[in-house]
Amino acid sequence: MTDTLRDQLLSLGFKAAPAPERKPGKPGQGKGGPRGGAHGKGRPPHNGGQVQARPARTQEEIDLGKAWALRAQKEKQERIEAEQRKQEEARQRREAREKLEALLQGKSLNAADADIARHFEYGGKIKRIYVTAGQLKALNAGELGVVQLNGRYQLVEAAVLAEAEAVFPQAVALKVDPDATAEEDPYADPRYQVPDDLVW
Repeated sequence: MTDTLRDQLLSLGFKAAPAPERKPGKPGQGKGGPRGGAHGKGRPPHNGGQVQARPARTQEEIDLGKAWALRAQKEKQERIEAEQRKQEEARQRREAREKLEALLQGKSLNAADADIARHFEYGGKIKRIYVTAGQLKALNAGELGVVQLNGRYQLVEAAVLAEAEAVFPQAVALKVDPDATAEEDPYADPRYQVPDDLVW
């Protein structure tokens, strides 16, 4: 029986040649391809520098980016704080109106038979409230005052007016100073009462 040449060499102590290592992927492609080009993952381009890396950002660009980010964050925080203040002010006004409404319960002196128009300035416009002759005299003397609540003007005593001013100052529509000059309150003098048929 004859052995093959390979068997004879093995019997003499020669070792079998190791099989060539095969790498995955087609030749010239993939991670381990010997001809992997610029498209191979994890391999730098070697095509003469045609694909260039993005230049590093300068310190000036970094500082500018940080400044813009801080500014945007500050503006956002300011908008949040402004909205919070707005909501808080609205809540305080709502609570003040509720307190004022409770305070004025049963204290309005508006008379059904009042026929004298007492004009006054409020909110940048000329307003009026109808009073009797006695109320007009007391109003011009500072013994009475006018409070605005829910769009209506209510005649109240001076003490009530002071309480209303403490609760909600914006609601005080007319607070007469008896020592005021005609220039300061020109509508106090009955001689300057505007006729009712004049549209304001």
